[in-house]
Amino acid sequence: MEFFKYTRTYDFMGQSKKMMILSVVMVLTSYVLLFTKGLNFGVDFAGGTIVQVKYEKAAPIKLMREKLATNSAFKDASITEFGSPQEVIIRLSGSSKSVSNDVADITSKTLQGTGKFKIRRVDMVGPKVGNELREQGLMSLLLATLGILLYVAFRFEWRFAVASIMALVHDISIAIGALALFQIPVNLDVLAALLTILGYSLNDTIIVFDRIREGITSMKTVVLEGVIDESITRTLSRTTLTSLTTFFVVLTLYLFGGEIINAFAFTLLVGIVVGTYSSIFVASPMLLLFGFDIKNYRAKLAEKAKREAEKEKMRAQYEQGTI
Repeated sequence: MEFFKYTRTYDFMGQSKKMMILSVVMVLTSYVLLFTKGLNFGVDFAGGTIVQVKYEKAAPIKLMREKLATNSAFKDASITEFGSPQEVIIRLSGSSKSVSNDVADITSKTLQGTGKFKIRRVDMVGPKVGNELREQGLMSLLLATLGILLYVAFRFEWRFAVASIMALVHDISIAIGALALFQIPVNLDVLAALLTILGYSLNDTIIVFDRIREGITSMKTVVLEGVIDESITRTLSRTTLTSLTTFFVVLTLYLFGGEIINAFAFTLLVGIVVGTYSSIFVASPMLLLFGFDIKNYRAKLAEKAKREAEKEKMRAQYEQGTI
């Protein structure tokens, strides 16, 4: 199935400067949002307690606030609707300091008289554990990025590796900017989504780079822009089908998966869009900015093939006993 028949080569690199300016603006805007609004760290990273309460009828949020205000344990607690009018989330900035203090029991006693309800979930994370999770999450992102850099440098060439890393930084930066803009709670599931974006974006970029490398060795032209345009055009149908299929699956999760999975799905939606865009308009133009030269690359490949042939010849002579 092809959305784009390979009858002409699209001039992607002719639009690369405009797209690069747009990318720079989006990344800078993301960092401005990050430093001004900041991230809304959830319980997993900031520490605290979450109590999920479900009522038989619509939750009386105003009455609940009045009841919770009478108990000092719920000082500065916030109450928000969770997926439906019958279900709410109570967020506390602190966690229970003693195992004997059953948060569910305390909440049930405090909310007596507000209607028939059931405590569905209680999550508690101490501030020390939250800090450790945040540090380990950041470390996992850095290690994943380093591993990708080494992999691409080994498989392709250092310019390809740096270009792919720049594209990944672009994608993660915009995804984090979107989280800051809409104040999406950042928990472990969001971290998992960010790591998924790394893998998704890298996969898309590697496919484009594979086609570019193939074009460098098979095409007669020495103009890199032409090779990149034709290579991207050849992968356009595959990229479109893969991206749209993934996008609609994740969109379904976002619309119908419920509040618990919304943050994860939202992060992936942003990542799919910017990941597809960056493999074409960020990673590929970076090869031009870094001065990749087709003639030098072909000369290196020829020299490598010559060395391999000489090794094979010496191995054959050794096996035959001639040396």
